[in-house]
Amino acid sequence: MSIPSFAGGAAPYTGGDPYADYRTADFPFTHLPDLADRRLGGSVIAANDEFFAERENLIKPEAPHFDPALFGHKGKVMDGWETRRRRGATAGEPHPSDEDHDWAIVRLGVPGVVRGVVVDTAHFRGNHPHAVGVEGASLPGSPSPADLLADDVKWTVLVPRTPVGGHAANGFAVGGGERFTHLRLSQFPDGGIARLRVHGEAAPDPAWLAALGTFDLAALENGGHAEDASDRFYSSPVNAIHPGRSRKMDDGWETRRRRDRGHDWVRYRLTGQASLRAVEIDTGCYKGNAAGWAALSVLDAATGADPADHTTGWRELLPRTRLEPDTVHRFVLDRPAVATHVRVDIFPDGGIARLRVHGSLTEQGARGLAAG
Repeated sequence: MSIPSFAGGAAPYTGGDPYADYRTADFPFTHLPDLADRRLGGSVIAANDEFFAERENLIKPEAPHFDPALFGHKGKVMDGWETRRRRGATAGEPHPSDEDHDWAIVRLGVPGVVRGVVVDTAHFRGNHPHAVGVEGASLPGSPSPADLLADDVKWTVLVPRTPVGGHAANGFAVGGGERFTHLRLSQFPDGGIARLRVHGEAAPDPAWLAALGTFDLAALENGGHAEDASDRFYSSPVNAIHPGRSRKMDDGWETRRRRDRGHDWVRYRLTGQASLRAVEIDTGCYKGNAAGWAALSVLDAATGADPADHTTGWRELLPRTRLEPDTVHRFVLDRPAVATHVRVDIFPDGGIARLRVHGSLTEQGARGLAAG
C-alpha cells in the first residue's frame, strides 16, 4: 500500500477552524497501539533544544491544540516540541550546515516491534522541519540519557532522513521485526513537531514475566493485543488493556448505540498460551452507557483453531452476566482454562473500561514468548 507523503509549508492561519487545511491520510498501521503513549509510561527523556516548546508535548495522547492568541515571553506558545532557529557560523555563511539538526529521545512506554511512525506537524505551518529521521535502540533496564548517547549504543534507522510537510500527519511504514525500547527523533535543521506516534506490537521481557509467574495476560504492557472488534465508534478496544484504572469515559472501549437485535464483541490475543484463573471486567466511568451484560469465551489457537472464526473452537467460561455501571466485576474460574485468545461479548452495546485476565504462561507459551 502506498503511503501519501506531504511536503512544504501550509498557508498562514487566517482564522476559523485551524484543522480545516490540515493534511492527513489513512495509514495502514494506526490500528496498532501507540507504544510511546504517555498513558503507557512513555517519556521524552532528553532533547538537545526545546527553546520555544517543551519536548514532553510530543507524546501527549490528545490531538494538538492551537490557540492563536496565546503568547509567552519567548514568543508563540505551541502545543508541540519546537527548537530555536539554527544559524550558520559566520555572516558569510549564515545558514546551518546540511548535517545540522535537533533531536529528542523517547522511551517507549511499552517496548515492542515498530510497524509505523507518524510525525505530526499540526499547526507548525512555516516553522516545521524540512526533514525528519527516526532511529531505534534496545537497552535493558532504565538507561539514562547519557547511557543512550554513549558511542557504543547501536541505533537502527527506522525512518531515513525524509522531507516532511507542515501542518500535516507525516506517516512512515517501518519494516523488520526487531524489538526496541527507545527512539531518537531527529529534525533537520530545526523547527517544530507537534506529536510523535509509534504504532507497533508490544514485546514484553520474557524474564520479567517468568519472575512474576501470575500476571494480567491481556495487558498491553505484557504483550496482549486487541485483534478485532465489532465496533470502534467512540473509542478503541486497545484502551481496555491499558495500565491502571480508567479515569474518564473515553479511556475505555465504547460502541455506538445499537438499533438492531445484535450485540457487540471484542477479541484479544493473550501474551501466549496460558492457564487462566480469574477475570476482571471493569465498567469504570461508564454510568449511563455501560454494557448491560457480558459473556466471556476462550480459544486455544495452538490446537489449530482460527480465532477469527467465532463459530468453532471457542468455549464459554463466563455465561451472559449482568454488569453494573462504574464497577469492577471479579470472577474466579472454577478450574484453570488453557487459552491463547479471549472474546468478550457485550449485550447489547455500551462500554467496558478495562479487561484483566489473570493467569500464567504454560511451558509452550513461555517457549513461544522467549523465541520472539
